[in-house]
Amino acid sequence: MECGLSPWAIVLHTTHYALPTTHSMLLHHLRGRKTNDRVLRLGTLWRGKTFQVRWMTGVPRTVWLEKKDKAPQGIYLGTFAPVSLEKRAVLRNRMRRRCKEALRTEYKDETSFPTFQLLLSPRSSSLTCAFAEIQTDVRSLFSFLRSCPVNPPKKGTASSSLR
Repeated sequence: MECGLSPWAIVLHTTHYALPTTHSMLLHHLRGRKTNDRVLRLGTLWRGKTFQVRWMTGVPRTVWLEKKDKAPQGIYLGTFAPVSLEKRAVLRNRMRRRCKEALRTEYKDETSFPTFQLLLSPRSSSLTCAFAEIQTDVRSLFSFLRSCPVNPPKKGTASSSLR
C-alpha cells in the first residue's frame, strides 16, 4: 500500500464520487428573529385550507450579506404557530411538522423553482385532516408562486413616475 490508506478507505474514497447525484431541491432555513419579523410584516399573505403563508421573493438579507452572489437559490422556510392556535405545544409542533413535511415532499421533486422566503403558519385543521389534503394545499401554493412575478412592485410606491 503505497498511499498509506487501508483498502477499505480507498474503496470508500472512490465510491463517494461515483454515487449518482439526485437533483432534488432542498429547503433552506429562514433564520433569525428580524428576518422572520420582516417577512411577517412585509410579506404577502396566501391562505389555504390547512395552513397560511406569508411570502416574499428573493434571498433573505442576512444570507445575501454573508454569501453575496453565491447564496443558495430555492425556498427559505420558517414556521410559527401562536399559542392562540392550540394551548398544548405538542399539538402545535405536530401541526408545524406535518405542514413542513408536506412542503418538503412536494418540493423535493422540483427541478427549478424561483427563490422565495416563506413563513408558514398551520391552521387547526392541519392536525386532524389527511396528509394528502395538506399536500394538495402545497401544490396549489406552488402553482400560485410560479404564477407570481419574481419582483412584485413595492408597497407604497406610485405606479407611474408622474404625480
